[in-house]
Parts: sequence; structure tokens; C-alpha cells
Amino acid sequence: MWLVYVCDEEEKELGRQQAPGSCPHCGGKVQAVDVEAQWKFCFLPMCFKIKRKYICTLCARRLVLYY
Repeated sequence: MWLVYVCDEEEKELGRQQAPGSCPHCGGKVQAVDVEAQWKFCFLPMCFKIKRKYICTLCARRLVLYY
């Protein structure tokens, strides 16, 4: 139970912008969200990543791209 409090992931939103296409579930507009993720172990930063997530503006679902 102690390990739950030792490891932590912190996410911070950097920005949003309109993405092309529409949601396959409801037909709403899609936004691209840039997120900064930082993993911490015992309050020390271990890993730092910048990710791009796609979210529908109407149904708020997270969308996944397949190439």
C-alpha cells in the first residue's frame, strides 16, 4: 500500500487547437490537446513526455488515431 504514494504521474495541459475531421460516435468537432506528462518517484522527476491527445468537443470522448 505504501508504493501507491511513492509513484505519481502529473499532467499539465499546454494548449488546444482545432483538429481536422469529426467524431465517429456523435459527429462533433475534434480538438488536439498537447499534454506535458511527468512521472515522479519519491518526489523526484524520472520521465518527461509531451503527448498529443484528441478529444471530441460534444461527447468528451478521447479519440485514438489509427494510421
